[in-house]
Amino acid sequence: MGGAQSLGLPHGKGPHRVGCTDVMVGHNRKGLFFRLFYPCLPQEGAEQPLWIPRYEYCQGLADYINLNRKWCTPLLSVTFGSHRVPVSWNGPLKSRGSGYPLIIFSHGLGAFRTVYSAVCVEMASRGLLVMALEHRAQSACATDFCKAEAGESDSLEAALQEEWIPFRRVQEGQKEFHVRNPQVRQRANECVRGLRLMQDIASGKAVTNVLHRGFDLSALKESVDLTRVAVMGHSFGGATAILALAKEDCFKCAVALDAWMFPLENALYSKVAKPVLFINTETFQTAESIAKMKRLRSRNNHTKIITILGSVHQSQTDFTFLAGNLLNRVFQTRGALDPYMGLDVTCRAALAFLQKHLELEEDFDRWSNLLEGIGDAVIPEAPLCISSL
Repeated sequence: MGGAQSLGLPHGKGPHRVGCTDVMVGHNRKGLFFRLFYPCLPQEGAEQPLWIPRYEYCQGLADYINLNRKWCTPLLSVTFGSHRVPVSWNGPLKSRGSGYPLIIFSHGLGAFRTVYSAVCVEMASRGLLVMALEHRAQSACATDFCKAEAGESDSLEAALQEEWIPFRRVQEGQKEFHVRNPQVRQRANECVRGLRLMQDIASGKAVTNVLHRGFDLSALKESVDLTRVAVMGHSFGGATAILALAKEDCFKCAVALDAWMFPLENALYSKVAKPVLFINTETFQTAESIAKMKRLRSRNNHTKIITILGSVHQSQTDFTFLAGNLLNRVFQTRGALDPYMGLDVTCRAALAFLQKHLELEEDFDRWSNLLEGIGDAVIPEAPLCISSL
């Protein structure tokens, strides 16, 4: 099968069908915007949402990779614009008496809420709710919020006025830490606000989704197990997850996918006593960042550090499944490891970790050996080239 024909996002492997919906709450930057992935009832002919929801994200990606918008945006749109996420758009929630555990997911620098759909779909197919935030700290490649216009209107769309928030690049002469540290703090606060919102929804409080009325948020009442909540993220999102874990007692643990440790201040390391699972790729981390992870492990012996061999930083994003061979060569979206195997290792290790620390009533502990770095394509800690430095 040719590379181009086989491109596409994988379906979840768990027992549940997966639905998703987009939710925007509030009419200013202090509101929240996220995609919710959840177990849903089977639906014939269900609509599948576009992976890139709006053309503006292609413009934002062009800005983020610092290429000319004029030719790069249409190229990105042609390359990625027709891909769909293999879920039921606004599908009916599959109710469960005990409620579903919740993961709040934080995206990487220059990404947006759909870039980790493969991971989110897999987790939802295993019986978890995943709130994939789109951060407003100028760390997404682009994002927007809707300002309410004065006056009532029959048409919901007509009553909304969008404002787009661009990506913030570090300017010449600026120290990167002074840009990224305030961003990571805002992002961690958004994770906590996401949890607060879910607490409101689960308690039956009426919450207005300013985007559409396709999915009834009140269906989530008593369907969220708020005693079992974790925070997860990739790269800048991994750092965000660690900071959110320190800020919020309800977060029991964090899963950090190839965490970019740089934006976190040193004072934080004495404040995180809860367990973190670091799932690193082979080429991204430095000796300095591994040393920071080990500082956190010294405070909690349930904190684990593993590395997936044959993987690169983009291996934990959807680009690894959707970029053809040319784009893969230019942007290194794939390593030597098969992307589907990489996804399996990532999700199974995460599920085994969550099984333990959220006390899930599942059988994910069958993958616990991965947490010790035992298994195909995985090693404990860091590759020797880093560990020996």
